[in-house]
Amino acid sequence: MKKYNIKSLFIISSLLVAFASCSNGKSASEIKEAEVLPDDIVELRDDQVKLANIETGAIEMRSLSGTLKVNGHVTVAPQNLATVCMPLGGFIKSIVAIPGNSVSKGQTLAILENQEFVDVQQNYLEAKNKLAFAEAEFKRHTDLYKEDVYSQQNLQQVTSDFKNLKAQVKGLEQKLALIGINPTSLNEDNITRSVAVVSPIAGYVKTVNINIGKFVSSSDILFEIENSDKLFLELTLFEKDADKVSTGQKIRFFINNETEQHEAVIYQTGKSINSDKTYNVYAAVPGKCKNILPGMYVHAVIEASSNEVTTLPSEAIVSFDDKDYIFIFDKNKVESGKPFTEYRMIPVTKGVTDGGFTEITLQEDVDIKTVKAVIKGAYNLLSAKKNAGEMSC
Repeated sequence: MKKYNIKSLFIISSLLVAFASCSNGKSASEIKEAEVLPDDIVELRDDQVKLANIETGAIEMRSLSGTLKVNGHVTVAPQNLATVCMPLGGFIKSIVAIPGNSVSKGQTLAILENQEFVDVQQNYLEAKNKLAFAEAEFKRHTDLYKEDVYSQQNLQQVTSDFKNLKAQVKGLEQKLALIGINPTSLNEDNITRSVAVVSPIAGYVKTVNINIGKFVSSSDILFEIENSDKLFLELTLFEKDADKVSTGQKIRFFINNETEQHEAVIYQTGKSINSDKTYNVYAAVPGKCKNILPGMYVHAVIEASSNEVTTLPSEAIVSFDDKDYIFIFDKNKVESGKPFTEYRMIPVTKGVTDGGFTEITLQEDVDIKTVKAVIKGAYNLLSAKKNAGEMSC
């Protein structure tokens, strides 16, 4: 609850003394017949209103930004994370990269050996030689057929053999490319039993799952490569805050227990609510940030969207019994020839706070266009409310 300064304490004390003095000089019957006020009403004489520095004003519509405090973690885009496997498998001959190494795209990570590598190259060269002969036969038989020297059936057979060999060569070319052998530079003199495992992206080696002499199959993960040049944040919000964020909003975030502030920008918001009633938001980290790695836990502050909301000065909102209230002008009246003012205490729900103003949600029966709210002295009225037993006049 708000702490009172010396001036406020003096005002409140003066109010209490003033209220208590109301009963001086009255008979027991007069006190007994004193007005019983509703629980949500506080009344003050005009001089007490001035003493408490109470001011009323309109409830305003303002544009508040506010902030949301959320948690999440650092991640990378799927295209910046690579799992390295070998389509035909083989035995590990040597390992070039170790965890933490920086690698470029196409850089050798390890060398594999496999008899199948030799077989594929041999089959390719044999099929390529046969294709050259079949192509020559196809052209020769085509010319003979045009001169009515060769039958159509024989031409069809030669054509079929030629196309089959052509398909076989193309298939073996793709198989060679898959294991990292360039078919255009392959000939009978450079057949090899070893191939290099290369990095598909630039980044650093996150994990190495092999050792020399180990046999790996096509489904085994040999390396994991991660590129941390372009990082992202995956943040988790509560369902109720889903409408307070949008693409383009700025984020300030912190990692571990560091005080250094980093920035990010929301580029994507979730399209559905998770089973635990949370909502995911994704933000891009521009440029490079030192000491930030994928997987790190982050604390983030989101600048909430600016909207026109119902607001009052923050000091106009008081807390009582773990609930939030404001006071509004109810009516003026005269008792025993003295003017009094009644203020009604009504519950509100607080929202974001920005620039000394706080968003409030009022009861449906409150007309914000006509109501006059207490914008100064609200805590003095709350003190009078708490001491209502001593304030009957």
